[in-house]
Amino acid sequence: MNDQAEALRNMVKMRMGQETARPTRIVTITSGKGGVGKSNFSLNFAISLQRLGKKVLVFDADIGMANIDVLMGVSSSYHLYHLFKQDKTIWDIIQIGPSGVHFIAGGSGFQDLLDLTAEQLDWFSEQIGKLQGEYDFILFDTGAGLSKETVKFISAAEETFVVTTPEPTAITDAYALVKMVKSMGINAAFKLVINRATDRKEGIQTADKINLVARRFLHAELPTLGVILDDPNVTKAVKRQTPFTVAFPGSDASRGIDEIARRYLEMSIPEQTAAAGVRGFIHKMFRFNR
Repeated sequence: MNDQAEALRNMVKMRMGQETARPTRIVTITSGKGGVGKSNFSLNFAISLQRLGKKVLVFDADIGMANIDVLMGVSSSYHLYHLFKQDKTIWDIIQIGPSGVHFIAGGSGFQDLLDLTAEQLDWFSEQIGKLQGEYDFILFDTGAGLSKETVKFISAAEETFVVTTPEPTAITDAYALVKMVKSMGINAAFKLVINRATDRKEGIQTADKINLVARRFLHAELPTLGVILDDPNVTKAVKRQTPFTVAFPGSDASRGIDEIARRYLEMSIPEQTAAAGVRGFIHKMFRFNR
């Protein structure tokens, strides 16, 4: 762990000599209900981006069911709680997983975001601010449903991916989440990911169904990032505690994730969105409902 932290600090020193830092894009990944494969998507999407030459950090922000480290078979010594207690720096709690993807393990720490003292808030903001320019993407894998913590992440992130499946309950809950966020006056940029579709046609029909209702009743557009087919290799990979893009790179699910990652990188980014970065995220997160 100490070696990893030292390597991360060295990375920062090297980048300090560069004239311009890379823009950092903040993405919240959520779902209307549990069991739709959200965390698996977050992890494997990060790995796909990493393979395409992007530097990615994954925050496991699921308070109740934090499991990113379990999916990788990695034992986590530190998480956000240690940062709030000022026992460790941001570089100490970042760990390295498969394909070199960086992650911060989940725990009770994210719940403490609602009750930070002024001193803790200053420390947290300072530490998170150090990530600006060090990563191309920071992904927050939140809990399912609309908790207070998840609302904070959605309100502060530059965009939010909603992962759902073609199951009627999953579709209903995904729409309900979007509806609740919109009713709170949060102008979130949502994108849909359809997981575990029987075939591409079913996935597209599911996305179209959600979009039709959102357009009619919420006056909102929900662009579809892509469709991931139902794949038995995903379950096999979970049992092995290995990301499926690593264990089965040629599987249907892996090809679906890779296609989504490529499509996402091809999308144009509004100038104001690209400029917001980590510091903009921090400002919006602690401004909301404080």
